[in-house]
Amino acid sequence: MQQDILINWSPQETRAAVVEHGVVQELHNERTLQRGRVGNIYLGKVVRVLPGMQSAFVDIGLERAAFLHVADVWQRGGEPDGVEGVRATASLAATGPKPIEKLVFEGQTLMVQVIKDPLGSKGARLSTQISIAGRMMVYLPQDDSIGVSQKIPLPQRDVLRERVQQLQAQLPPEPGLNRPGGYIVRTNAEDASDAELEQDMRYLRKACARIRELSLRQPAPSLLHQDLSLLQRVLRDMVDETTQSIRIDSQEQYQLLRDFGEEFMPAAAEKLQHYKGERPIFDLFSIDEEIVRALGRRVDLKSGGYVVIDQTEALTTIDVNTGGFVGARNFDETIFKTNLEAAQAIARQARLRNLGGIIIVDFIDMVRPEHQQGVLGELRRQLQRDRIKTMVGDFSQLGLVELTRKRTRESLARMLSEPCPTCKGTGMVKTPRSVAYDILREVLREARQFHPQEFRVIASPQVIELFLDEESQHLAGLSEFIGKPISLQAEAGLAQDQYDIVLM
Repeated sequence: MQQDILINWSPQETRAAVVEHGVVQELHNERTLQRGRVGNIYLGKVVRVLPGMQSAFVDIGLERAAFLHVADVWQRGGEPDGVEGVRATASLAATGPKPIEKLVFEGQTLMVQVIKDPLGSKGARLSTQISIAGRMMVYLPQDDSIGVSQKIPLPQRDVLRERVQQLQAQLPPEPGLNRPGGYIVRTNAEDASDAELEQDMRYLRKACARIRELSLRQPAPSLLHQDLSLLQRVLRDMVDETTQSIRIDSQEQYQLLRDFGEEFMPAAAEKLQHYKGERPIFDLFSIDEEIVRALGRRVDLKSGGYVVIDQTEALTTIDVNTGGFVGARNFDETIFKTNLEAAQAIARQARLRNLGGIIIVDFIDMVRPEHQQGVLGELRRQLQRDRIKTMVGDFSQLGLVELTRKRTRESLARMLSEPCPTCKGTGMVKTPRSVAYDILREVLREARQFHPQEFRVIASPQVIELFLDEESQHLAGLSEFIGKPISLQAEAGLAQDQYDIVLM
């Protein structure tokens, strides 16, 4: 399966699309203002030590000084620091935690990492334990151990640990380090080859060496390392042997990305191309139109059937319907072909919309077991192309299929849209008649408590029109019953289920 990657860059937003055989399969989006600072590594200067709070404030170059608690100070026995020669890093006794005033002092230079973004009047929270995240692993330059994610089954966990230890022993020692460093193997590495693991380890060691070099040259406070941008993650995470080209529409970003790639990922950098066409790069495969469709509930199938996708807080539900498809020779074949096509569409939509967590699919009921297994097989085959790990269960007694897809980031819908202010995310609003009856009840309730000269109803044009036409008799009857006139006022700016009753 050959793939191309298109990157649309602007100062406020970066967008990347993965295209396979002319069809968009994945969409990634990053907005400049939404990038946090968690994971950033700074060379900071201690500006104040507070023994009473067992904390210190560190200037890292932001508006407010950042906060370092004694529990977040890396403790190790009197050995030299894992990033040797760096002016920054606290070295603590392993025999027990020391008080903050014996660990840091005002004016001291520290290498620190942000573990919590600034919020309101609070500064960022820091740690002196440095970790650098890669695609497959997290590198811990101050540590020696190798940990494996608990989500990986136990037998595979032990095998992975041994493989990483062997790869670590084969790599030449880094200059300036007196220990090999530790790793945390992530769930993404469960099915990784030795070549992929080694590539990630080399990238992490290079990144660590660069941080160490900068820390020796830069004054405090200064930024030493920040989590990769979407552009850089494209090279690190999305490029493989099936990638034919990576096209980007910005000359400046192309050059910056090429410099980054040549240093860390030479093979991926060779596939970079600067797109110079007059048409916007996303117009080549109608990607913007595909984004609009991906935000809708309904996905039409070529056969005439359709799939309805609903996202909730707890899970995503997918319902398959035959729609207008009647082309097969008999009813069973019609259902089977619709479900097969739906399985292909569901796998693509999961990637395109970045659906995560629990996904429940309600295929059209199939009587024949071989048809069920055929649909499950097709779904699993299509999901094998997904770089995000997805597990597929069998058909339940109720005819449902449960999928679990790892959450890696916000879904496309939650990233690009927000709940409707009118329906509050329910997707439905009250009918004009229901709102009209609510108003009649509210007027009666108000009339029993207050005695104004007149009641004025302010509502949407649809509701006012109903009062002037079909519900005019009920409105007149209520006015006669309470003994007060009821006037009407239409407001085009009001939603259909919004209204106000003014006592005149």
